[in-house]
Amino acid sequence: MPAISLSRVTKTFGPKLAVDELSLEVSEGSIAVLLGPNGAGKTTTVRLITGALRPDSGSVHVAGFNASTQGGEVRSRCGVVPPKPAMYERLTGRENLRFAADVFGAGRKTIEGTAEKFGIAHALDTNVGGYSTGMRTRLALTRAFLHDPEILLLDEPTAGLDPESARTVLSLIMRLATEGRTVVLCTHLLHEAEGVADRVAMMAAGQARIVGSPEELANRFIGTPRVVIDVAKPENLNGFGTMDGFEIEADNGRGRLTLRLDSLDLVPDIVDRLVASGAKVRRVEPLGATLEDVYFEAQRQTKEPIHG
Repeated sequence: MPAISLSRVTKTFGPKLAVDELSLEVSEGSIAVLLGPNGAGKTTTVRLITGALRPDSGSVHVAGFNASTQGGEVRSRCGVVPPKPAMYERLTGRENLRFAADVFGAGRKTIEGTAEKFGIAHALDTNVGGYSTGMRTRLALTRAFLHDPEILLLDEPTAGLDPESARTVLSLIMRLATEGRTVVLCTHLLHEAEGVADRVAMMAAGQARIVGSPEELANRFIGTPRVVIDVAKPENLNGFGTMDGFEIEADNGRGRLTLRLDSLDLVPDIVDRLVASGAKVRRVEPLGATLEDVYFEAQRQTKEPIHG
């Protein structure tokens, strides 16, 4: 049984269609990334998962509970970090967490250990109004974690963070998944999903247009492996490219080729050919497909912008 299951879910706000026949499953203990621009339906999907919104049609189940009719059970198992977490500015971090612990029924004894986990314990006695954006994010993560949820729903958790703070937050998220927790991460940043996601749903216009693991999507849309080859002298590449089994994807004119291959087994033969022609090969590096590669290749192949 998946940790989260949405089946043909539709949600409208007046004339606006926010989620359109959305079907999606998230496995227990995995990190699922909802990837898409603002307005794609990511935040509405999170609110449907928690039961804060009811779908117009379709069903949402979380940890085996119906989010529409058993919202209390669902929310007790979920920790949520919204895009702009609201805090009591004039209270200290500790006072904010005490209030949240009382609301969650978590008990205040969880505050110190959880704050330590997210690296904010040192600032608990400072008013939140003096926190940096990164400190607020850590406090929001701490607050969401006080009741030890099995599912975390994080909506743009790195928004406004500097690169170092964003990397720290993403590392924390990956660590939570290794503890067996299920994480749903919403983002519009391709590089943020890279290396984090077990499963990616590329969303647009309230639909999950493309869904799969990064590896599955790379195989589906990129397919053939690529390799970069650098040689010492660009003239060594003159006339290169007549061998079967590969095509030149890019030539920077300065001795660097990017090749698409039928198989990586061809690499030794290509290097042998270059060396035989007098080339001094300085680098041979297979390239893994990035999510950015997949994203734009998917748009090209489907001839429909994923961004809606």
